[in-house]
Amino acid sequence: MSDALDAGEIEALFTRSDGAYAFARWGRPLSPVVFGVEDQTLGVIKGAFEAVCQLAGHQMAETDPELGANVMVFFCREWAELTGVPNLDRLVPDLGPLVARLEDAGANQYRIFRFDEAGAIRACFVFLRMDAELSAVPAETLALAQVVQSMLLWSDRAFADRSALGRLEDGRIVLRPEIGALLRAAYDPVMPVAAHDPSHALRLFARVSQAL
Repeated sequence: MSDALDAGEIEALFTRSDGAYAFARWGRPLSPVVFGVEDQTLGVIKGAFEAVCQLAGHQMAETDPELGANVMVFFCREWAELTGVPNLDRLVPDLGPLVARLEDAGANQYRIFRFDEAGAIRACFVFLRMDAELSAVPAETLALAQVVQSMLLWSDRAFADRSALGRLEDGRIVLRPEIGALLRAAYDPVMPVAAHDPSHALRLFARVSQAL
């Protein structure tokens, strides 16, 4: 299942549709909170955060001293439900127009990142509309995919052609080893929390090559 990533593939994972290279990782421990799910699913999602953070060598915390919770995951059946969430419009400016765009696009997921003065991720908002497609995905698989996509500022085209997840011979869904190695490389303490020069991908590649 493992296919080592070359430098060009790593660069593509952080190169946006406009051609700009944009990388960022979390600069603080993650403090997630989840809305709109049952307790059983809540445990699955938080377990996924714990597993991926441990893999990446990053930390979690009960609360963020500045924000309380810095990862907010919202599950809904219709995008319009978001406009009824108390104070969400204070956290997400232009919430109304965003909901309208998501409805027009027929989207079922959307992520918003906020950054600190160093360019590191300081907050992430994940919105999931549980349409037929997402509802058919097992909770463990959906949780793992969303957590991985929340750990770094990936390209808007990342994983469009191939998922970050893979299936073992026994049928279990796991994070692809080469993506796990990339996460560990990205969170190496000697690496920058943010980068906009494609040469950064070469530094990631050097660490990924050593890990696999």
